[in-house]
Amino acid sequence: MASEATTLTVPGPDGDREVRISSPSRVLFPDPGITKLDLAEYLVAVGEPFVRANGDRPVSLQRFGSGIDGESFFSKNPPKGAPGYVRDVTVTYPSGRSHPQLVIDEPAVAVWAAQMNTVVFHPWASRAEDSDHPDQLRIDLDPQPGTDFHDTVPVAHELRTVLAEVGLTAWIKTSGNRGLHVFAPIRPEHEFLDVRHAVIAAARELERRMPDRVTTAWWKEERGQRVFVDFNQANRDRTMAGAYSPRALAHASVSTPITWDELDGADPTTFTVRTVPERLSTVGDPWETMHEEPGDLAPLLAWWDRDLADGLGELPFPPDFPKMPGEPPRVQPSRAKKS
Repeated sequence: MASEATTLTVPGPDGDREVRISSPSRVLFPDPGITKLDLAEYLVAVGEPFVRANGDRPVSLQRFGSGIDGESFFSKNPPKGAPGYVRDVTVTYPSGRSHPQLVIDEPAVAVWAAQMNTVVFHPWASRAEDSDHPDQLRIDLDPQPGTDFHDTVPVAHELRTVLAEVGLTAWIKTSGNRGLHVFAPIRPEHEFLDVRHAVIAAARELERRMPDRVTTAWWKEERGQRVFVDFNQANRDRTMAGAYSPRALAHASVSTPITWDELDGADPTTFTVRTVPERLSTVGDPWETMHEEPGDLAPLLAWWDRDLADGLGELPFPPDFPKMPGEPPRVQPSRAKKS
């Protein structure tokens, strides 16, 4: 007997695409009962702002074959049999290895990814045609145990002030979980390591201004009940959930751009696969004009140089990265003291 399947018509820049959805009734989010077809229809509904935020970038797909309660894996390069409108670009990873990685150019590609049980989309901070030079400064505000989303709100406001002082315009979105993501468009003139250093410089300045609320401590045992500024998200091949991407959480939350005026009253649990399409139709896309005036990273890099001169050096890299110049030992502080 033929397997259950349906076809979605997906508008795009080159006209409509017909995308086949197999097993459309497969439940991906059990609590709200959101199916594979529901997710695909969501991506059609948010297609234009989704592609504007995540398109023309190398992207990793987080796929869940049996729903969000099952195991997941990351898919980067297009599999064999991908439609002709799905392209890839060769990128270089921290190991020095190069490999083709998928690029989203139109909503049909996102819907095709949903056909492969993709739930979370993780775009790079750089464009496909110049993947070595980010055009976004991204700062992840991650509330630690004992803190929650509301603790990140005043931190985000102060971070906006810090970035404004160096000539960068901050844009904000919910992470889709407990934190906030602050982005600033930049001219693609610097490599990932420079952008990481700029993020560290901004994070250290934020920590100086809010020492009881903010930490840059890489080791969890040193963070306390503060908001961690995750500087390592700025590394090459390190990504966060894209704008308008669903998250693999029970209530089908979405990482959602908001305005700064909305931030104080925002409730991230209300931004879901069910609600975000209506929000876009009434509020619009707060990030629509984000890249019209990219900023200069040089002032933040000057702060990095200033901190270096004051004795503040490199911070730890993720464990899968090669050892980097100037990096402190990758040893948990409590273990280092014992040894």
